[in-house]
Amino acid sequence: MKVARLLRVKCVVVGTLISGEIDYNQLKKSLLANKDKPAIINLNIGTTLKGAIDDLDLVLQSLEDCGFTQDRFYIHCDAALYGMMVPFDVRAADISFKKPIGSITISGHKFLGCPMPCGIFITRLRHIDFLSSEKVEYIASKDNTISGSRGGHAAIFICYALNKKGFEGLQQEVQECIKKAIYLRDSLRYHGIGALLNKFSNTVVFERPQDDAFARKWSLASKGNISHVVVMQHVSQEMLDSFVSEFVKNRCAWYQGNNKQMKPPCVAEDIGAENCACAFHKTTISW
Repeated sequence: MKVARLLRVKCVVVGTLISGEIDYNQLKKSLLANKDKPAIINLNIGTTLKGAIDDLDLVLQSLEDCGFTQDRFYIHCDAALYGMMVPFDVRAADISFKKPIGSITISGHKFLGCPMPCGIFITRLRHIDFLSSEKVEYIASKDNTISGSRGGHAAIFICYALNKKGFEGLQQEVQECIKKAIYLRDSLRYHGIGALLNKFSNTVVFERPQDDAFARKWSLASKGNISHVVVMQHVSQEMLDSFVSEFVKNRCAWYQGNNKQMKPPCVAEDIGAENCACAFHKTTISW
């Protein structure tokens, strides 16, 4: 939205599915309604709240079905956290420049753990050449950034992290994070707390705690009726056990009525009926 305002271009907001993925049917309708214009599409490779990954192949098929040739669309993939995770999960779909995407962004301070906010922007050479074909002699490089310069320290840290971890190290870290995320989801469900974990994701979504002090203690990010935990490398099983134990204990006090029966909230609209553990959905779903 911010970029659209800066460039003064029309921005069409496409809704999302319960999983957090883009609503592919709504995307098709938006494309058909704007067939006279080229399309710039921003896809999320791991949404902020639910860790949902948009299906690139399905979006490309939608563009083809709506009559958009490759010269009439540009796809940017926002892969801030998951850009360093998806490539190391053999089950995940391939997201690469073998497909007609225009660019992808990856954060260096998230999964890699660089000590300052930084990122990698990867695009096709023809887009760089279009921005600037002039080579600046004293830096022996093209002036291909909007600001005209860029910090070198971030590149050093990213290079160091990649070399230190290596392919096998990164793959192991990805597998451990996802394994612990599955453990957290299953632990919450075991204790009657509805939880959502998307495919290839380390973000576990669950009902929002009613105590702000509890949320602050565990640094929970929340929106509406749900909160999430992003299970990173430093999170141990002991930490997860402690979180779930304290959550369950406090939850009893939050929802204990006069009849001494638990009454957890319904979050089916937020995480899906199959993931909800309210009194109604719990009796209709086998965990």
